[in-house]
Amino acid sequence: MTDRPHRRAVVRGAAAVGTLFPAWRPAIARPLENPDMIVSPVVELRQYTLHPGQRDVLNDLFEREFIETQEAVGATVIGQFRDLDAPDRYVWLRGFPDMEARKAALEAFYFGPVWQAHRNAANATLIDSDNVLLLRPLDAGSGFTPGERAPVGASGPGRGVVVVGVHALNGPDDLLPERFRHEAAPDLRDAGAASVAVLVTEASPNSFPRLPVREGERVLVWFATFADPAAADAARGVFADQSIQRLRLEPTARSRLHG
Repeated sequence: MTDRPHRRAVVRGAAAVGTLFPAWRPAIARPLENPDMIVSPVVELRQYTLHPGQRDVLNDLFEREFIETQEAVGATVIGQFRDLDAPDRYVWLRGFPDMEARKAALEAFYFGPVWQAHRNAANATLIDSDNVLLLRPLDAGSGFTPGERAPVGASGPGRGVVVVGVHALNGPDDLLPERFRHEAAPDLRDAGAASVAVLVTEASPNSFPRLPVREGERVLVWFATFADPAAADAARGVFADQSIQRLRLEPTARSRLHG
């Protein structure tokens, strides 16, 4: 959450990325064929490494103070998660209408009174908060289908499991996104996934450089939601091509993205 740079080395500027995909931008927030889908044209996948034993401390603070206050200034908090395979990793997703809206929302939140009041407590839980991928949906049908958010004060785990795959892309002509769309997405649904979101790198320059992001990388990232943890475990091996990370995430009590 910190609004100052941490230790991760980053490459700034779009020159290291180049043109990744055509600059698709949805004209609507919810596709007509799926009115429950939320298409955030810009999405941050944020993975935090925490001091031992601090994950629930951060999550309690986050879910009490940082959800509605971020959404009040233009961000969409899509989901928060505990990594089931890394006890000191906290993962969350945040969306924006575009890069300029991202800049405005982050300035309003991080320079605003709520973050200033709680930043020391949040930052005290963190070892590294710079593992951030800046993404956008592959196309207009590739967004998230979140559920309802539990009220403030809800506790315990959320429903189901979210499986995430991160895959390296070898340039703008890589056929992996099309292969995923036609091969892996149907396999995940056949395995029991209730929804599958597919995103790729957003190549625009970081519009709020006080929060570093991983630049100079081309990736495809997919998110599959499962109500059944056993089905989620079975799906971990789906589509291993060019894989660089696989996550098995437990939604938190107030996460909108869940099984």
